Amino acid sequence: MSAADAYRVEVAGDIASIDAVQWDRLLPDEQPFISHAFLSLLEQHNCVGSEAGWLPQHLVARDRDNSIVAAMPLYAKDHSWGEFVFDFAWAQAYSQAGLEYYPKLVSMAPFTPVSGARLLAAPGHEKAGTAMLRFARDLAKDSGASSIHVLYPLATELPALEDEAMMLREDVRFMWQNHGYRDFDDFLATFSASKRKKLRRERRRIKEQGIGVTTVPAASLSPGEWQAVYDLCSATFYRRGHAPYLSLEFFCELAGQLQEQMLVNLARINEQLVGAAILFRDNNTLYGRYWGGIEGLDCLHFETCYYRGIDYCIEHQLQNFDPGTQGEHKLRRGFAPTTTWSAHWIADPRFALAIANYLRQEREHVARYAAELQQHLPFRRDI
Repeated sequence: MSAADAYRVEVAGDIASIDAVQWDRLLPDEQPFISHAFLSLLEQHNCVGSEAGWLPQHLVARDRDNSIVAAMPLYAKDHSWGEFVFDFAWAQAYSQAGLEYYPKLVSMAPFTPVSGARLLAAPGHEKAGTAMLRFARDLAKDSGASSIHVLYPLATELPALEDEAMMLREDVRFMWQNHGYRDFDDFLATFSASKRKKLRRERRRIKEQGIGVTTVPAASLSPGEWQAVYDLCSATFYRRGHAPYLSLEFFCELAGQLQEQMLVNLARINEQLVGAAILFRDNNTLYGRYWGGIEGLDCLHFETCYYRGIDYCIEHQLQNFDPGTQGEHKLRRGFAPTTTWSAHWIADPRFALAIANYLRQEREHVARYAAELQQHLPFRRDI
């Protein structure tokens, strides 16, 4: 009998059936996006569910004493939206072959392309992660799911995923790292003179337009302030052609649950709110997630979403700042290319082989792309 066989794995159709205390004590670094509060509020406010195409199938592993020693957020999905690890071409290939790609099983925090633990395990019970992966594979076969996708796992989880025949996929995002900076000027001192001048000009433009930006706990916002923030952030989604994934009620209740882990940058001219960014934090990292602002104000996005976040990390001694996906414009503002991962198990052996070949070629492209990006960072050559 293998070590993984010592665990009994169960599937939960809603996270409310799992004890919140037992779930949260498995979280590393108090990660907010896989907390019981975050995931349960998504379900309570119908942001996920059968109608949204995210059907909860969370896994828990119990030891011989019937205690929960591991967990895995998991969803059965009938589409690929809200993931940001794009597999639409895979779905199209399935369709052209006369096969069904959906449903598929996805492990991640819905709508949240942020790296974090997916195989939550208490110390000494890491093999329970293997048990959950094997259970997920059986669940996929029994339900007719085409595949399993573990998106944005921690690098430390990759060996366990590979051991269970999951294929790794790489991508690049842009992250800021705190090298013990005393303040923002100390950070800018690492830039070349021309790049430093441009950033100072951008921050100066905020003052010249009479914009003041403050960072406050999300829980401190009044209902009226939350409505204004939500309206601004929703407009960003609508400009991109689709409705927001998350509701106002979800944000308001989540703010009360997460307290100091959820922040809002508020940009105002006099008393008028002209921009807002919703951020989260854990013990080490600040995460920029949602943003909205009145169009036509110079550098408002950069100040609200990037520079104020850097200020916060320096002040609170956070090591990392993840400002969100995409955006090569982040490079010249000191956000360096960083590898992110996903892992994929494909039931059909023919498609598994084809996708494995595709991923090998893609990995070479990503490596070249990341190396090229490094050449465009703004730092002085002697740093």
